Amino acid sequence: MNDLYSNTQQWLEHYPSLYSLTGISLLLLAAWLANWVVKRILLRGLYRALKATPIGQDGSLHDSRVIARLANIVPALIISAGITLVPNLPEAAVAVTGNVCSAFIVLTIALAISGVLTLLNNSYQKRPNAHLKPIKGYVQVVKILLFAIAAILMVASLIDRSPLILLSGLGAMAAVLMLIFQDTLLSLVASVQISSSDIVRVGDWIEMPQLNADGDVIDIALHTVKVQNWDKTITTIPTKRFISDPFKNWRGMQESGGRRIKRSLLLDQTSISFLSPEQITRLQRFLLLGQYLNSKQSELLSWNSALAEASKEPANTRRVTNIGTFRAYVEHYLRQHPGIHQEMTQLVRQMNPTADGLPLELYCFTNTIAWARYEAIQSDIFDHLLAILPEFGLRVFQHPSGADMRELKHNLLPGTQP
Repeated sequence: MNDLYSNTQQWLEHYPSLYSLTGISLLLLAAWLANWVVKRILLRGLYRALKATPIGQDGSLHDSRVIARLANIVPALIISAGITLVPNLPEAAVAVTGNVCSAFIVLTIALAISGVLTLLNNSYQKRPNAHLKPIKGYVQVVKILLFAIAAILMVASLIDRSPLILLSGLGAMAAVLMLIFQDTLLSLVASVQISSSDIVRVGDWIEMPQLNADGDVIDIALHTVKVQNWDKTITTIPTKRFISDPFKNWRGMQESGGRRIKRSLLLDQTSISFLSPEQITRLQRFLLLGQYLNSKQSELLSWNSALAEASKEPANTRRVTNIGTFRAYVEHYLRQHPGIHQEMTQLVRQMNPTADGLPLELYCFTNTIAWARYEAIQSDIFDHLLAILPEFGLRVFQHPSGADMRELKHNLLPGTQP
């Protein structure tokens, strides 16, 4: 066997090119065999062993390809070490091959570390309170630094120079780097402020009209924040905009358990009047108004009795109004409504009169934050109030329509049809 090897070697020495090609072929075959053994046998056995542990049960380690990337180092080491044994190769070719292998090993290790960082972020996101303090932005910053260092080491390996020589030149390029990475630096500062101040969390409902964003935050990264709008579109917002631009976060409403109703009824001011005794008697049959009207009449009777002779003039007396009675009715109605949060502010107030009528504003909170249920409660309240307004002799203000014009024409010209 030794004689065959010696004779073959002696014969190949007469053909230098063939000798070198044979050596390269054997080296590549050895690297391929090492790669096959590592990935098909060792890695499969390692993955099977890890499946019995919590690390490998969810499959995230396999999907990240961390171990597979580290396995690529083996053939690179074999080629880097074996290239020096191939005969008749120029020194430049040997040096270039070794440098490329070294750069490939650095890149492989950087990719593996990046995969580990991704695994850490994924594991952190599985925690119940991970959305309160997301670390995705910080992980991305570490990855940027990792690949920046890897790039320096790879260039140093390719040109066969010390990395310190490259690092010494970075001082002069600091201004250029600051200009290139200004968005990254601003986003990093914004991410730190967002996290430390708890401005935005994943799952928050935010509203930023200037960017057409109105929906739930679904992702917070280093450079961008993704918002899924209510129409299911996705708005991508630069992270730094949450520090420089105003926006509304509805988290406080969601955590309070109540959602505000702030809406007005526009009343026709010409329908406001004092209530006659007959109207008061008729309204006393309302369960929500009986006690109010009795106490109000007692108060007014006491006040008017103190006027003596002056009380004979109606202008000097205090009387019950239909709008005041309606306002009291609305207050009692809200206190009895099962959909209104009774521990939060409740107001029924008159706003400044306008050309469109007298606004009577309802200010209260529902006992649910669900959108559909909130709208149903609000609609139910105003459906009832609009329908019961005529009982108080009040009208809702609205601008004249075509039907109003036809009715006016019919009244002026009785022979015409409305």
